[in-house]
Amino acid sequence: MADPVLYIGNKNYSSWSFRPWIGMRVAGIAFQEILVPFDMAAGNPAFKAFSPTGKVPVLVDDGLTVWESLAILDHVARTHPQSGLWPDDGTFRSKAMAMSAEMMSSFQALRSACPMNMRRVRQPIETTPAILADVARIQTLWSECLAESGGPFLFGGFSVADAMFAPVVNRLDVYAFETGPAVAAYMAAMKALPAWAEWEAAGRAEPWIVDEDEA
Repeated sequence: MADPVLYIGNKNYSSWSFRPWIGMRVAGIAFQEILVPFDMAAGNPAFKAFSPTGKVPVLVDDGLTVWESLAILDHVARTHPQSGLWPDDGTFRSKAMAMSAEMMSSFQALRSACPMNMRRVRQPIETTPAILADVARIQTLWSECLAESGGPFLFGGFSVADAMFAPVVNRLDVYAFETGPAVAAYMAAMKALPAWAEWEAAGRAEPWIVDEDEA
């Protein structure tokens, strides 16, 4: 059986692509990568050739097409149970799913004002109460998980939840938000992953510029 194919967008900007990519890479799940770049605000019309939503990422696994980052991560976690992408502990597993779902549905103020950008020079932006509320909620979530699990990742070992929040680590870093010690240590652990370094280096080398993502 051939390895699954993961279709992604630009590594500098595509936060939703980063999530399943880093999850699969850290977990050691083999896959073929196909990068279809975009240099316009609305993505790339070429996405429609492989994506039912016209967006990335998309995973094609033995004829099955899976879209949406969390669905892709759940699919590979279930088809590779040895990966540990879902925590073995039932309580942690339920919390990891809840946090991942909250990541998908929430934090719009932070996500809109602070696009993921791997090559951004670290500097703060003008904030709003909504942005600061998002950042506070995220830091509370992370701190509570790290205190309960002991770290270095949210639920001890690297999980789907870490993959889902990976772009947020970039946002809190490059937009220079203040963080507590536990959150700073967690962010350092994420950025120390070889998979992170691989993705970041590729993103920094890309030629494409999307003006709306250059906050």
